[in-house]
Amino acid sequence: NEGQIIIAGQPVRMTTPIEAKAQGVVLIHQELSLVPEMSAAENIYLGELPRKGLGWVDWRTLYKNSNAILERLNCNFRGEATVVNLSIANQQMVEIARALTVDARVVVFDEPTASLTDAEKVVLFDIIKDLKARNVGIVYISHRMDEIFTLSDRITVLRDGSYRGTLTTADTNEDEVTRLMIGRSLDLSRDTAPPKLGETVLDVRDLSCAPLFEDISFSVRAGEVVGFYGLVGAGRTEIAETLFGLRTAEQGEILVDGVPVQIGSPQDAISLGISLVPENRKEQGLVLSMNCRDNMTLPQVQKLTSGPFVSSGAENEIFDKYRDKLEIKTPSWRQIVGVLSGGNQQKIVIGKWLSMKPRVLIVDEPTRGIDVGSKAEIHTLLRELAAQGYAVIVISSEMPEVLRVSDRIVAMYSGRIMREFTADEVTEDSLVQAISGIKTADAA
Repeated sequence: NEGQIIIAGQPVRMTTPIEAKAQGVVLIHQELSLVPEMSAAENIYLGELPRKGLGWVDWRTLYKNSNAILERLNCNFRGEATVVNLSIANQQMVEIARALTVDARVVVFDEPTASLTDAEKVVLFDIIKDLKARNVGIVYISHRMDEIFTLSDRITVLRDGSYRGTLTTADTNEDEVTRLMIGRSLDLSRDTAPPKLGETVLDVRDLSCAPLFEDISFSVRAGEVVGFYGLVGAGRTEIAETLFGLRTAEQGEILVDGVPVQIGSPQDAISLGISLVPENRKEQGLVLSMNCRDNMTLPQVQKLTSGPFVSSGAENEIFDKYRDKLEIKTPSWRQIVGVLSGGNQQKIVIGKWLSMKPRVLIVDEPTRGIDVGSKAEIHTLLRELAAQGYAVIVISSEMPEVLRVSDRIVAMYSGRIMREFTADEVTEDSLVQAISGIKTADAA
């Protein structure tokens, strides 16, 4: 409701996506905006399908043009593929392909690498550099410092919705950018004090669900953080889903406190004290239209119900406890959770499961789409939970994250565990080799 947008020296009016597109401004959304039941080609040319004769869709031209773009992006699928059958990473590539159909003057990328593999990131960065070479303006929105410094010429920092400054990338560093983002420097060092470990809480033996993962064996003790690291598609999330009862293992054994258990549903997992913070909190972990309190107490509604009524007092008590414990920033329990920051949304999901008093807390991609300040808070929280006696499993695609929070790291490649490291012995090089499928003498 205030200010101007100027393109090529001329003020422009953009109040709808259609008007923005007409001005050559294209947005690649952080949250996918595809039609799942349509083909990749139809999504790429949505609203602009090539037509012939009496207005019939020219399918031959549609697939030819879309496949040319997908080949340019080095995608391993064709335009005929239905979007719902594509991985999240490939759906992201469809979003990018859609932007390339427009003669864009400005392309806005909003957290575009959140679901991409390292190889797909390289392709994306090459595309961005190619667009830049063709005099297309790039706005790259990201919390990932390495990407910002790799791609940008200038860095503009916003905090709490306000402009904090613009820096020339070549003349600044990560610490200066961080201070602008959160008002202070961050201590990213790892606590080197050895963990106080309890008994083995979770023991997984030869678990398989082919072709997703095979012969998975590991254990987690009370007071310990075990990190799972690997490329997208390595099978990490699928293992978590199996432990939480969302998938069924074909073979293998799961033991809780030394006792073999059967987990056929999330209800089974919860009753055994196993909780899962999913990688996609907005779709799998929260009801965005509900308030903060109701989201946090959702798994306990039946327990908090007396007759036809839910005890508001008991709900408020639970919410207040974990709001304070996790330092969730929200004006009241009535706040709709969908408007919270990513960091506070993630804390709501974590608080929801902590209120169930689990033995094992599985956290999948704990800081995806979260600003650098909140990321540090989540890391500290995970270490504190382990210190309080929880058995914590962290699944992450970010090497600095898994190195910082983990006592042990399980490296996965193509559905198998390649190697397990302690925090003292792991190096970046050895971890990269392991997740790339390279066996070393140490791993033999």
